[in-house]
Formats: sequence, structure tokens, C-alpha cells
Amino acid sequence: MNNKPIIGITMGDPASIGPEITVKALADKTIYDRCRPVVIGDVCMMEKALTITHHPEMKIRSIKDVAEANYEYGIIDVLDMKLVDPDELPIGKVSAMAGEAAFQYVVKDIELALAGKVDATVTNAFNKEAINLAGHHYSGHTEVYADYTHTKKYTMMLAHENMRVVHVSTHVSLRQACDLVKKQRVLDVIHIANDAMKALGIKEPKIGVAGLNPHAGENGMFGDEEIKEIIPAIEEAKKEGINALGPIPPDTVFSKMRGGWYDIVVVMYHDQGHIPLKVVGFVYNHEKKEWDAVAGVNITLGLPIIRVSVDHGTAFGHAGTGTASELSLVNSIDYAIKFAENKKNK
Repeated sequence: MNNKPIIGITMGDPASIGPEITVKALADKTIYDRCRPVVIGDVCMMEKALTITHHPEMKIRSIKDVAEANYEYGIIDVLDMKLVDPDELPIGKVSAMAGEAAFQYVVKDIELALAGKVDATVTNAFNKEAINLAGHHYSGHTEVYADYTHTKKYTMMLAHENMRVVHVSTHVSLRQACDLVKKQRVLDVIHIANDAMKALGIKEPKIGVAGLNPHAGENGMFGDEEIKEIIPAIEEAKKEGINALGPIPPDTVFSKMRGGWYDIVVVMYHDQGHIPLKVVGFVYNHEKKEWDAVAGVNITLGLPIIRVSVDHGTAFGHAGTGTASELSLVNSIDYAIKFAENKKNK
């Protein structure tokens, strides 16, 4: 038991599907076979989720400290933050109460990881509007983690099956994203990508670097960012012994990665990486009029702690129904376990 990594899982926005998919994920005994999960959230909402998801055989156990957790399958240990009044909380809607709670769950998980009380953190989705209503002005989890861990060089990685992408920029306008494609930032992200693949146990990572412009600029015909910024970064990485390849035209690089040419791709902006990953990870069933799969994970790289997240939002429209898929959360826990185990082995 003591060799299994402790995974701190935030409940996410309490008015969202977060509590429900957490119950559904932890109903899988194989999770407990591989790690020691503890939920950071509110006991009242987790108990409500048991009923919604039809898991009367499971229990919720309130704890005040991670040291009190038993990690027993069938009994979910919840570090009870007591931030939500279930009688006042509007399920499936944006509210300052839910935003404040979701934000504080994340801060607590970060504190636990920095203190060495959990080996990795996994986050369910929070709502950006809700946390801003609560007075916390962040554009996403990534920025919260960077701020609270005092990290300057970081990036977002999305992963699904053999596809992984890391971003030069994320939550900025497309116009600003083009201006942020600079040699040093591209090189920093190549370094982070290389380190991340090694942290997953890949000894000699193959890193594809996407171009910014159509056809990767076509030798300057469609833009010169490749010539001025991206190619110099790739050449510098190669001098350091990193197997960085590119710039590769954005319309083919993801198919090549799918085919095994690269272990990870450095992308230049948010949607360049998000769209292909969600095309393969999000599968809609037209006959059933529902999602067969909402898979994939979001990982913040460059931090002093491990952070993995579901690759979907709060899904307020499904909250309270018990129908939301836990697949992305299960994927996230799997990745957190891999990172934690490799970190311990090092």
C-alpha cells in the first residue's frame, strides 16, 4: 500500500458533473489497485453524487487531513472543505459560491503537493466565469498552478492515446498568439516537451515542431516566423542533443504523430493543438444523440508538482443526471500515476 502514489483529486465545480464523475471513476477497483486516491471537496456534494450515479454500495468518509485517509475501495476519502451549502447551490448553473469552492479545492491540492502530502494532483473542471465571480481572476487552472507554485516557464500538454501536444501559447487571442512565437519561448517549450516524455519513461523522445503558417511558411512566402523564430529554436535544441524535427506543416504533423513519427508535437497556439486532440478524443454517437467518449487529459508541464486534469469543461447541462462519462478523469488518474511512479523511480 505505501508504495502506491497518493493522488489528490479535486471535486471541481460543485454544481457541475465533477462530483458525479469522481464517484464513477472511484467505483473502479483497479484505481485503488494502482494508487491511493483522496478527494478534495465537500462531503455533502459527494454524498449527493452517490445517489445521482446510483452507487448505494459506496460510502463517503470525511477526513480533516490526508494522513487520516484509509484508501479503502468502496469508501471514498474526502478532505471536507465545508464550502458549499447544498440547499443554496444551484446545480448546473454558474455561481460565486461554486466558483469560490472550486478555486479553494485547487489551492488546497497545490498546497498538499508542495508539502509532499500527495504525490500528484488531478483536477476536475472549474468554471472560469464562476471563479471570476468569486474574485479570483485567472483564465484557467494552468495559470492558477503557475502562480501558486511561482513557476515562470510552463506550458499545457494535451494527451490522448499516442497523441500529445504542448503549447507555445494558450489563453490569448490569435493575433497575440502570433506575436508570442519567439525563439526563446519555442526553445523553452521544446525543453519542457523533452523532459515530459522522459518523465513518462521515453528514453529518446522524438519531438515534432509545428509551423505557425500554412505549409510552415513555404520558405517565407506565407510568413517568416518559421525562418526568424522557429527554425533557430529547433537548431539550438538539436545542438543540445534533443531530437527536435521541423518545422512541420500544421496540416500533416498530427497525422504523422498518429502514425508514430513523433512522441509529442510542439504547437504554436491553443486551437492548433486542441482541435486535433479533441477530434480523436471526443466521439459523438448520432444514433443515441450522446457522447460515446469524452477522452483525453490536460497536463501542466514545467511545475515543481504533478498536475493532470480532465480535458473537458463543467458540462452544466449534464449535471445532476448521472449520465456524464468519467473516461477523461480515469485517463487523468492513469497519467498522474505514471508521472508519480517515474518521479519516484528517478
